[in-house]
Amino acid sequence: MRALGPGSVSSFLKVILDFFFYVLWAVAGVLALAALLVLLLSFKPDLILDKVTLEALKYAGPNKALVLAAALVAADLYVAGTIIIVGRLRRIFRTLIVGDPFHPENVRRLRVIAATLAVLELGRNAAKALSHMLLPPGSSIGGGVNLTTWFAVLVIVVLAEVFREGARLRRDAELTI
Repeated sequence: MRALGPGSVSSFLKVILDFFFYVLWAVAGVLALAALLVLLLSFKPDLILDKVTLEALKYAGPNKALVLAAALVAADLYVAGTIIIVGRLRRIFRTLIVGDPFHPENVRRLRVIAATLAVLELGRNAAKALSHMLLPPGSSIGGGVNLTTWFAVLVIVVLAEVFREGARLRRDAELTI
């Protein structure tokens, strides 16, 4: 099976990316509505929020509604970052399907993916630090430094430079008579 062009592995992966792109938008909408609902219910907590436990956050203290809303907003921001990444991947795969892997825009798309991954990882570390400062002892979110994510960021930056060089070589070849 071919890697590039119509009917290739690239076109199959593009279909999968398209599906997840729309699923992620749906998840983002549900998370945003849930955060809004939690904030609205925080004005009358006896309706439902007293019955909610935040075991995933290991949190049983006061202001459960605000903590839950903050967690939902953080999850929504993470999903938004994932939407950016999947959206750029969809565009890259679109160029692969038409047989143009070294399209000049792919360099920028790869850089945006690397930057988004870095921002998501920094945001996760910031959320962990904030949870240590603001939540009672024993309540925390996130984990340690994720070396896999930082390795992926570096690999994508290098790939962006490879694609930049490929685009430059293609441009030079087009100018050759």
